[in-house]
Amino acid sequence: MYIESVQLKNFRNYDSLELDLAQGTNIFYGNNAQGKTNILEALYLCGTTKSHKGSKDKDMIRFGEDESHIRMMVKRDELSYKIDMHLRKNKAKGVAINGLPIRKAGELFGVVNLVFFSPEDLNIIKNGPGERRRFIDLELCQLDKIYLTDLASYNHIVNQRNKLLKDIYIQPSLKDTLDIWDMQMAEYGRRLINKRSDFIAELNETVRKIHHNLTGGLEELEVIYEPSCTSEELEKSVQLNREKDMRMKLTSVGPHRDDLCVMANGIDIRRYGSQGQQRTAALSLKLSEIYMVKRKIKDTPILLLDDVLSELDRSRQNYLLDSISDIQTLITCTGLDDFISHQFQINKVFQVVQGNVLQPEQ
Repeated sequence: MYIESVQLKNFRNYDSLELDLAQGTNIFYGNNAQGKTNILEALYLCGTTKSHKGSKDKDMIRFGEDESHIRMMVKRDELSYKIDMHLRKNKAKGVAINGLPIRKAGELFGVVNLVFFSPEDLNIIKNGPGERRRFIDLELCQLDKIYLTDLASYNHIVNQRNKLLKDIYIQPSLKDTLDIWDMQMAEYGRRLINKRSDFIAELNETVRKIHHNLTGGLEELEVIYEPSCTSEELEKSVQLNREKDMRMKLTSVGPHRDDLCVMANGIDIRRYGSQGQQRTAALSLKLSEIYMVKRKIKDTPILLLDDVLSELDRSRQNYLLDSISDIQTLITCTGLDDFISHQFQINKVFQVVQGNVLQPEQ
């Protein structure tokens, strides 16, 4: 699987851009704030319908414009796919595959698999639970179409329930309508909890080996799923917390409150790990993501590597570069020294200057 080309129109700081990409390693270099990350964001958005930053559609449209367009050509199993995406300020985004509009994001499932790795991911361990839930959800949504649908339904139900909790404060008679939302929330929530539990069990099989190698055998890593309650107890827990929820005007239990505990040699490194330990564990998690996608789809995902090398020491740089030699990779960086010193195979080089991409070197 690889991206053949990308076209941007009025996306972020790009007026118009057309690029043909190599199947191997594509490097985008230049000073900060020139638009390197915007290219990777566009590709991830086009393949998943979501920005890796969580940006809103209107914020990704070039300043002064009302619409933005992304076109990505993907080759998979000897078949070509054209994905078109329109972003509009005051309407939902439009997506088409090979010219045929799709109604739901889930219809993109199976066309392209992308793994995004940014400096922010290196802080996944020390940041709040939301970052770790996001790690689970982004991966599971690409690997499991049913999970994608269930997560969207669950989030909608929680949002509606929270709105109702606020309305009950003004109109107490609405309390009786909570039952239907609680029942639906428990139904979809149970599915998410069970899928997340299975995912973490599978993740541990992979991350343990990677982390063992990364640390030279000095650390054993284990990821522990910490649901706010078990799938069996969810419906009961929602009911028990109902009075509290009405006081707080929000839903206090459910998968939207889950967390991951990351243990190195039995120590919770969220709280007690050094920055080096936390970053190494984060690198192990992202590399595990690549291997799990490979195993699931029987193909290699596309890796979007956003200025991560500058955040890693030499040994971890080498480990990462050695791990991605067989994957189409798009890398952003400020210079090429790290790749030259590593004697890393580079297939195409692009220089990015103020929203302009210069032709690759031959």
